[in-house]
Amino acid sequence: MSAYRRFRNRLRIGPVEVATSYDGRGRDVHTAACTAPRCGFSADYDSRAAAELAARTHRCKV
Repeated sequence: MSAYRRFRNRLRIGPVEVATSYDGRGRDVHTAACTAPRCGFSADYDSRAAAELAARTHRCKV
């Protein structure tokens, strides 16, 4: 079962969106997810800087 997350502080860098949400324990989690069709890249990070770096360096394989 996937958790419903309410995202805030959203930023788009190319095809990748970076957003902040809370995890199940109330801590901040920063997510980077590619919105390109059939890419499938998404990852959670502890810091906003790491998520933005992943978004800037992401290259779609499709």
